[in-house]
Amino acid sequence: MKKSVLAFCFLVAVNAFSQEKKMWAKSIINQKAPKLVVENWLSEKPKTKGKFVLIDFWATWCGPCKVAIPELNRFKTEFENDLVVIGISDEPKEKVAELVAPKIEYYSAIDTQRNMYNSLEVKGIPHCILIDPNGIVRWEGYPLLNGFRLNSEVIKEIIQKYKGTDATK
Repeated sequence: MKKSVLAFCFLVAVNAFSQEKKMWAKSIINQKAPKLVVENWLSEKPKTKGKFVLIDFWATWCGPCKVAIPELNRFKTEFENDLVVIGISDEPKEKVAELVAPKIEYYSAIDTQRNMYNSLEVKGIPHCILIDPNGIVRWEGYPLLNGFRLNSEVIKEIIQKYKGTDATK
């Protein structure tokens, strides 16, 4: 019995320190992103033409989602010439409006019908996708995952690599 418990603990520990990227949605990396469809914009509708678009799927009850908001606010400011940041919640407008801290400074929408969630098969949040100006997903995943974190350096590299490229050539 002790050996079984030790073996189980070892497997859990190995898995916890694994460098494998965990995905809680269907992978569409380097593929065309689904059309951005939301039920209702809580902010003004962003102009996305010619921009990179970072979409964050989140909810008010999700602790890690709220932890990511200040960083997403910073991305919005840091890359304002190249990047549009959009938060999409599947909660009702009233529930999202109740969240006062942290304050969302980027574009915000609701998708209570889960159209975007379902098209990407999002099963866990926060989940982000970073789309280039040609509509191709260049980053996806859990933005706070150690070893695969979405940060300024990653965004800067993606912008430098794909800015001005034409995927149709």
